[in-house]
Amino acid sequence: MTEPIFSPSFGNRPSYLVGRETVISTFISGLEQEPGNRDRAMLMLGQRGSGKTVLLWELADRARKLGFVVATPTVASEDMLERIVEKIQEAGEPYVNKRCLPKFTGGSLSVFGFSAGLEFTRDVQETKSFQFKLTQLARKLTEQEHGILILIDELQANSPEIRQLVTAYQELVGERLNVALVMAGLPGAVCATLNDRVLTFLNRARKVTLEPLSVGDVDAYYQRAFEELCLDIPSHLRLCAARATQGSPYMLQLIGYNIANRCKAGERAAREQIDGAIEASKVDFENDVCETTLAALSDQDVAFLSAMTDDEDAVSRISDVAKRMSVTPDYAQKYRRRLIDAGVIEQARRGYVRFAVPYMADYLSSQL
Repeated sequence: MTEPIFSPSFGNRPSYLVGRETVISTFISGLEQEPGNRDRAMLMLGQRGSGKTVLLWELADRARKLGFVVATPTVASEDMLERIVEKIQEAGEPYVNKRCLPKFTGGSLSVFGFSAGLEFTRDVQETKSFQFKLTQLARKLTEQEHGILILIDELQANSPEIRQLVTAYQELVGERLNVALVMAGLPGAVCATLNDRVLTFLNRARKVTLEPLSVGDVDAYYQRAFEELCLDIPSHLRLCAARATQGSPYMLQLIGYNIANRCKAGERAAREQIDGAIEASKVDFENDVCETTLAALSDQDVAFLSAMTDDEDAVSRISDVAKRMSVTPDYAQKYRRRLIDAGVIEQARRGYVRFAVPYMADYLSSQL
């Protein structure tokens, strides 16, 4: 029973999302409005481990209940557009009114390019653009009183595929077709996409930053989850566990999972059990998030981060970091921007930065 409640691995879906109901309700409210509503287009900015992928899948489930055909989360890549069309065709097939299918006379093909259901004719499949195919699908499903929701994960900056998708989406909105779009990515990738001169349309979309979860929300979730598992966790120890998540949805799942595996139903938990669960979760988080994040960075990126660990108040001044690196402030600014775009650090205030990834400072210190 532990697994459905706590699912501590990337992409796995827990039984309940903590602290994201406002984001969900805002988007669903947009789906319930007329096509073209601002809340039907959403950009989600989130650091690593902030639960972007899980939230996309939740939006998919909610949209299906409203009769939307959902192109489930597709990672931004070269074959992204083809996959989106295929997903819409597969998910939308049950909704097509078979009585409205075109009739064939003498081998002629549908003027809309469909051979049957949502399958395109060979000529359309081989010669027509993504924009043409998506438009025809949107028109046909809108006629059947069903909308299309497209979900994009791991948004990439300067992606030609994203440009094509957003351009096509803008045209569909202009035609008042029943469509919606959600794209999620690291803050740097989302900001770069918004600054793309070709994609100025996106500046009218709803921008949502997935902030760290509040201690209160995490503690309330733990209380409910542990009661469901018949675990007796004293409130002060439960609060300690909630604080140890540092607002990370992934860390929330890790700690909850490890507590559930260390404590027995009906027995009052001891501090040693909770402390052990937290430490084990930190090790997993450091291996899964911190280590893999650092592996993708350059030596100078890591040197910048290591220089930040000397600050005990969790906030670092750029000029101090530059001095520790023995470089000029202008040179340090280059790596500041790279690391912000990578979602590893964030601006605390003008001239200051802090770690955006929980436990990254501790992990770096242990490696020095």
